[in-house]
Amino acid sequence: MAMAQPLRHEAEEPQKERQLYQAVWRWHFYAGILFAPFLILLAITGGIYLFKPQIEPWLYKDYYYVPVGQNAVSPTQQVEAVKRAYPTAAITHYRPADEPTRTAEVGIVYNNVSKTVFVNPFDGRIVGELADSDRLMQVMKKLHGELMAGTAGDRIIELSACWGMILLVTGVYLWWPRNTRSVYGTLLPRLTQGKRLFWRDLHAVPAFWLSLFTAVLILTGLPWSGVWGDYVNKAATSAQSGYPDQLWGSVPESVIPTKAVAEVSWAAENMPVPESEQKSGYKTLPLEQVIQIATERKVPAGYTINLPEGERGVYTVSVFPQSPVDNATLHIDQYSGNVLADLRFADYGTMAKAIEIGIALHEGRLFGWPNQLLAALTCLGLAGISVTGLIMWWKRKPPGKLGAPALPKNFKLMKGVALIVVAFGLFFPLVGLSLLAVLLLDWLVIRRISAVKRFLSA
Repeated sequence: MAMAQPLRHEAEEPQKERQLYQAVWRWHFYAGILFAPFLILLAITGGIYLFKPQIEPWLYKDYYYVPVGQNAVSPTQQVEAVKRAYPTAAITHYRPADEPTRTAEVGIVYNNVSKTVFVNPFDGRIVGELADSDRLMQVMKKLHGELMAGTAGDRIIELSACWGMILLVTGVYLWWPRNTRSVYGTLLPRLTQGKRLFWRDLHAVPAFWLSLFTAVLILTGLPWSGVWGDYVNKAATSAQSGYPDQLWGSVPESVIPTKAVAEVSWAAENMPVPESEQKSGYKTLPLEQVIQIATERKVPAGYTINLPEGERGVYTVSVFPQSPVDNATLHIDQYSGNVLADLRFADYGTMAKAIEIGIALHEGRLFGWPNQLLAALTCLGLAGISVTGLIMWWKRKPPGKLGAPALPKNFKLMKGVALIVVAFGLFFPLVGLSLLAVLLLDWLVIRRISAVKRFLSA
């Protein structure tokens, strides 16, 4: 009897491992079925958006470029030309030409539609206009970030990305070689051993090779999300780690975040907008002086000047070029020309710097075309992995049933695994809420309605 206990213990360990494998497979299956379509959409739209610097100049070349002229027309005259052409429009921003043959851009709101008007800087003539919502990259950005469905779409995308991380972790666990030392089926796909193994390996093997890149791509995109991203932004730009006290001095600030008045870098989004100090006899500065201030402050080319909103509004100059180190956000008093705030990469806290670098990596800007290519291959791989997973499920599922892996009988979640689940739920709040929703659905519906239970069973 003395030797019976170790033998029973040895028998129990493989059984627990098999049960855990089955349970992880079940969660991986359900998450894949629910979120694979959204991950495919994210991969496609993100892959296209990576090449915005190449696509837009080609797609809108008739708007972007003009022959080099002899004399330049002042920015004020360019804006005046737009005002004459659109007398009822509100002028929102101005982007100076940053190349010898590049047009200047004037943003307007005309008949409740945001548009960009392209102006020849050499003669002040209007080259053309584009509704911002019709621009291909704007459509890709809206689909990628919020399904073109506002807040609800943003939450769905965030939930999909968070569950994408869980799919990644559970997928690596399921892939992990246990009873084989062969490179086939682990590091290389088996392409000639039947359709079942063919689709399984086309799903699992590329997923392993791309797992690190996919994780980086997901995590660097999450700062833009509504719940997780907002929480992280507040943590990264708190008084202790974000905007330095010397940035403000005694300047009066409003409660309006900078993202409400201009498109700025992630770390500058929640920076409070200061207010202009109106004095008698002061007039709003012309654009030429704002450009001179930006030049003196060495703001990189390609910046946009957002015009003041109201009597206490400010000029906001913003640029986020290829390198995040060159990011700049300036708020300028519209009357005196005093620079009320000048936020640069050096002013960011450590966390904000890391996230800005991650965002540049996510958007393919950090190290040029190799960055674009690597991110594009990851997007292509993610779409392929999602598609092969759906094909594998469709070919395996029994007729008239969902075909989910069965949950082992008498399965109890191990303490270590339970802690991991709780950690995921806390780190990704929407995941935690979705887990609670699934548990309630299982308890209130699936276990109590036999028809639903039969459909979901394998």
